[in-house]
Amino acid sequence: MLRSYVSGSWHSPDEEGAPLRDAVTGEVVARISSAGIDMGAALEYGRAAGGPVLRELTFHQRAALLKALASRLREHRDELYALSARTGATLGDSKFDVDGGIGVLFGYSSKGKRELPNDTVLVEGNVEPLGKGGTFVGQHLCTPSHGVAVQINAFNFPVWGPLEKLAPAFLAGVPSLIKPASQTAYLTARLVELIVESGILPEGTVQMVCGDPRDLLDHLTEQDIVAFTGSASTARLLRTHPAIVGNAVRFNAEADSLNCSILGPDAVPGSREFDLFVKQLVAEMTVKAGQKCTAIRRALVPAALIGDVAEAARERLSRVTVGHPADPDVRMGALAGLDQREEVRRSLKALLDAGQTVFGDPAHVDVVGADAERGAFMSPILLRADDPGRAEPHEVEAFGPVSTLLPYDGTAAQAVELAVRGRGSLAGSIVTADADFARGVVLGTAPWHGRLLVLNGEDAAESTGHGSPLPALVHGGPGRAGGGEEMGGIRGVVHHMRRTAVQAGPAMLTAITGRWVPGTDRTITDEHPFRKHLEDLRVGDTAAGGPRTVTLDDVEHFAGFTGDTFYAHMDEDAARANPFFPGRVAHGYLIVSFAAGLFVDPAPGPVLANYGLENLRFLTPVTPGDELSVTLTAKQITPREDADYGEVRWDTDVTNQDGASVAKYDVLTLVAKRPKHD
Repeated sequence: MLRSYVSGSWHSPDEEGAPLRDAVTGEVVARISSAGIDMGAALEYGRAAGGPVLRELTFHQRAALLKALASRLREHRDELYALSARTGATLGDSKFDVDGGIGVLFGYSSKGKRELPNDTVLVEGNVEPLGKGGTFVGQHLCTPSHGVAVQINAFNFPVWGPLEKLAPAFLAGVPSLIKPASQTAYLTARLVELIVESGILPEGTVQMVCGDPRDLLDHLTEQDIVAFTGSASTARLLRTHPAIVGNAVRFNAEADSLNCSILGPDAVPGSREFDLFVKQLVAEMTVKAGQKCTAIRRALVPAALIGDVAEAARERLSRVTVGHPADPDVRMGALAGLDQREEVRRSLKALLDAGQTVFGDPAHVDVVGADAERGAFMSPILLRADDPGRAEPHEVEAFGPVSTLLPYDGTAAQAVELAVRGRGSLAGSIVTADADFARGVVLGTAPWHGRLLVLNGEDAAESTGHGSPLPALVHGGPGRAGGGEEMGGIRGVVHHMRRTAVQAGPAMLTAITGRWVPGTDRTITDEHPFRKHLEDLRVGDTAAGGPRTVTLDDVEHFAGFTGDTFYAHMDEDAARANPFFPGRVAHGYLIVSFAAGLFVDPAPGPVLANYGLENLRFLTPVTPGDELSVTLTAKQITPREDADYGEVRWDTDVTNQDGASVAKYDVLTLVAKRPKHD
């Protein structure tokens, strides 16, 4: 009997529950029920116990916990692979699911440390001036939602699904409640057991309900977030739930979709692109037995090439061995269950009204090491529909090892027309070496697709393939695909946060955000800021230097030394003819170099390195005879949790003798922490 983990303890149901069967043998693996769970109490526990402790942690601390959890789960991969085989998955399928999920944890951990501050809030975008005098400004601030991220997951990825939702929510500071699909819930249940047993994540930040969600959604509040993966029809029902509508609950759906892959007219037999198209099509049909929401359901092929593609795909599919996932020779395992196989067969009947079978028999398959009827086995089925205008291939999805070849006239225009008939897809791919064709199809299909892969000989060696979501990019799509986005790097994190526009004076905004805002007082002390260790620096600490006069000899020396003899620096008449310059002007990078000489403290000290400039703008021309001064102010201080140094962002303002800014930019430095003594 599967246990749920809610309100800080494991819960065993007080009824027999429904059986969950091995997809390969038909044997009962476990039983499942959510009887006796107080769903409202579970959500409130997440809000009251998990939320506050998460919000006390900084982004970097949360990222470190995700990395530790990923490392711990990686030690248990073989156990998860073994359970995954009972879902019908081959070892390759299991790695796709298990390793993919663990990889998402590592990916978000890395992005959190690299792209987010070591703070509990995220300051977003630039300061917006709201008044002429500079005393009224605005800034967007992102803070964690004070609710629970409710996950409703699909059966096809019982490890990757929960982890790809958990990672951005956790990094944002929001606890999760996982509701796995029943068919494969025994694998998700073991995953959550491993998470809880590790003790790595704070209590209350992860809960799980196995079985019927019953009244779970009734208890949602305006601070909760729902992320759903599954069928488009179920997504529509959930989206209209009274609590979701009434409380304006943030709802994200990622639904199955009629994804397409388009072969370019240049990809003739014998070309690298032709072979890539066929190989990718067969892989998408057979990985996870085609039970992927990103799998290729429609293969659009130039009419002149459809016979060649059909023959090449048939030959490749004939080499696919179906059977028990434990057999190393097996390329494709079983579907998730007998009910799922029957659902695929029903959908196939509708698709066969519009086409004919190129490969496979829906009612028969030869299997290795298993019983074809007791297990949910099915042959890969490739169809061909010679009339691409028929509705069925664009409206009916068989969620299994099924794809349909559709001809088009070889133009980007008709490829786009057919692709968008899917009315919204998670993923599409264009296999071509023709850049003009690729551009036409990408721009034409982009409004209907969440992700587009352009595959050819240039990127094939490193491409992760048509159906492989990546944590750095959004995963979702419009229309039928659910209309939402999952992951997407920091976009996925901010999805779990609330964006607030804060309007205030510069000093008050500095105090609220922890980031220095121009117009706030600066702190100038006898000790140069570069002599201070990270812990001793404060936002607003300032170094000032200058003036230094820029001479004509400086400009000519810099030109000769660097080779930058652009006419505006060397030719008085040509420079004056330019409406932006009063005559010969100093190089922009000469100004930056002189500024560094004015603010740098030269002796060895806590500043370890300058690792870049950002937001550099040259604002006023500098002519020979101008006097430059610089003001360098500590704008943002970011300690690193796992290092003996941190990052400091310095606001840099270079001005002339009239006080006008000639250049503004941010200097980025690495600054040492105080030495630790035994």
